Amino acid sequence: MGKIMDIQEFRSRLANRDITRRDAHKALASLGVATIAVPVVRAQAQNVETDPDLMVFTWAGYDIPEFAGSYIEKHGMMPSFSLWGEEEEGFQKMRAGFQPDVAAPCTYSLRRWYDAGLLEPLDTSRLEHWDDIFPSLKTVEGAVLDGQQVFLPIDWGNSSVLFRPDLAPEYAGPENHSWTILFDEKYAGRLGIYDSVDGVFGVVGAVIGAENPFDMTDEELERATEMMREQRDVLRWYWTDITAVEQGLASGELVASYAWNSSVLELKKQGVPVEYMNPKEGIYTWVCGVVHIATGEAPDEKVYDYLNAISSPETGVFEITEFGYGHSNMKAFEQVDPETLDNLGISDPVAFMESSRYFSEIPPATREKYIALFDEIKAGF
Repeated sequence: MGKIMDIQEFRSRLANRDITRRDAHKALASLGVATIAVPVVRAQAQNVETDPDLMVFTWAGYDIPEFAGSYIEKHGMMPSFSLWGEEEEGFQKMRAGFQPDVAAPCTYSLRRWYDAGLLEPLDTSRLEHWDDIFPSLKTVEGAVLDGQQVFLPIDWGNSSVLFRPDLAPEYAGPENHSWTILFDEKYAGRLGIYDSVDGVFGVVGAVIGAENPFDMTDEELERATEMMREQRDVLRWYWTDITAVEQGLASGELVASYAWNSSVLELKKQGVPVEYMNPKEGIYTWVCGVVHIATGEAPDEKVYDYLNAISSPETGVFEITEFGYGHSNMKAFEQVDPETLDNLGISDPVAFMESSRYFSEIPPATREKYIALFDEIKAGF
């Protein structure tokens, strides 16, 4: 069975990652909020063995009992787990012959996995909580391919601006939320953005109104490049450690920064006045979930038992309160303290999803172009 880590150890292990949607996932599990979900499962699962008949291929931190509650209750053991560092690693390992039964990709990877023959269509009649999944997540881009449901959404989270409204009052309040604060010369030397191609190009693309920030036209890219150079000159730093962002905002060294959901609760716990934006240009949202791997050999019963466990409202309550992410099960939100949801900015998840901009896969050739340009700008050219 995977080691059950406390939040501080989890934070230390996962803080510094190069971005993919799930890299944010790994870095965000740092809330330190008391566990309120499935405490009995945690206690019972300490000494159970792992099930040799079901292998789950996933991210560090998801190999704990709280994500497999009803599976443990039924089978008396945890699934076996194999962990990847990032999705490309997992994809290549499966293409080389590794045969897990369940895996946990995000939406921007689904088409590639499907085209490689890795995804078994799901029988939604066997998903106990299917009717409780947010409708918009059931059909999020990549979830249905060639008319077949291949993806069970599980969790979602955000990348947006976390700022000090007492230091930048003109941006306070939903009507004033905008990514443009991260380009504001008034706060030169007190702004931060994540040191990542996905994050930076996503933000700049949103500000210039690019049709697709993750695959910009040459004209859009020229405008984006100009803005990125302007931004470079007003930044305090391109950051790689979310704890540094939290410390900077707490001390006032930073006025605003690109950040993730978890930092909202972390700073509010400390009594720091912060506000998490839903920018008028659109907040960025990622969606991850689980899939049935076509080459796996586990009995379908065990595959669906696990899918039902991880999509349950009990799992959702745990993930919302401990990881700071949204969950796909609508009933989970009914069981979480409204103040917690308000602090995370997800008290109205339906409206939130309607206004979100979802991370998309950057085509390989475009990514190489973005990387070269971003490195050039950071080097001062």
